[in-house]
Amino acid sequence: MRTTLFAFFLILMLGGCAGSGNYYILSNPSQPVHVRQTHTSIGVETVTVPKYLFKRDLAVAKSANHIVFLSGAQWAEDMDEGLTRRVVTYLQHALHNPDVHAYPWGVEQQPKRILNIAISRFIAQNGKVYLDASWSLEDTQSGRSTSHLFSTSVETGGSDAEHIVAAMDRAFGRFEAALARGLK
Repeated sequence: MRTTLFAFFLILMLGGCAGSGNYYILSNPSQPVHVRQTHTSIGVETVTVPKYLFKRDLAVAKSANHIVFLSGAQWAEDMDEGLTRRVVTYLQHALHNPDVHAYPWGVEQQPKRILNIAISRFIAQNGKVYLDASWSLEDTQSGRSTSHLFSTSVETGGSDAEHIVAAMDRAFGRFEAALARGLK
């Protein structure tokens, strides 16, 4: 009986320790400044992110090839899924088009345009957040596709997780605006 009680209290104590920390998400996308209506269906097929974003801990680059993870600062969702959700929502508003969907489409027909996003760098280093990405858009009817590059940096204003996440939010907002402008 004593052993059972000891094990029960040990599990409770360890469970309480595992749940501590701060959890972050990027905010919902801001309202687009320029709204342009399109009736073409768009499918967001993939948003790929660097492997260091698959970990739940917030990564910070100490140098070009040295990454550390901030203690007690974790992402509350998988970054690839969160960024996909955010891109879909932003494009629906920016293009005034509810027919923007994430893969699997869940609609009765394949979208007329398929969007793929590859983020190659999205990390804080030396007081800035850097975001480098490329995106391609395929017209499923003509088979033509276009590719684009994007790069930005945003001052963090501080070295703690709150400032870094806020800067990441602003950097991704810049990417979303450029993406919406590029969808013709």
